[in-house]
Amino acid sequence: MLHDRTGFLLVLITSLGALIAALLSQHVLGMLPCAWCILQRGLFLLIAGWALIGFLGASFRFWSQLNWTLILFTAAAGIATAWHQLTVAAKAFSCDQTLADRIISSSGLDAAIPWFFGIYATCLDASVKVFGLDFAAWGLALFVLYALYALVMLVLSMRRI
Repeated sequence: MLHDRTGFLLVLITSLGALIAALLSQHVLGMLPCAWCILQRGLFLLIAGWALIGFLGASFRFWSQLNWTLILFTAAAGIATAWHQLTVAAKAFSCDQTLADRIISSSGLDAAIPWFFGIYATCLDASVKVFGLDFAAWGLALFVLYALYALVMLVLSMRRI
């Protein structure tokens, strides 16, 4: 389906753009990430993966519906993660042993790919404003857009005969 392919491509490009922005912020601007930031990176990467798989298999209705559903649930996890970072973690002095820290550390990704998944700041230190909004708020907004878009695309694909 053409609009599914276009939709998946849009999600893929914007999620990769978010990841590039995070990496540039870290490696060029010196904004070091906390555990919750890294968890959000992982979710953006997962959304990009679902979008790529959906793009490649968009001609199959079931495959499109499955990938829109996976994007919807991953975006919902991203909403919860970003909301927690904004409302709770950004006010804490440490992210040590939080859910995000345990997930990232137990995955081994922080040791295997430290330039991407390394945790280098506390949650309080990682709370930075970009264009007047906390960096995590930008992630929250994008996760909300993905969830709404995936829900609309899922409903539209179910209405097609």
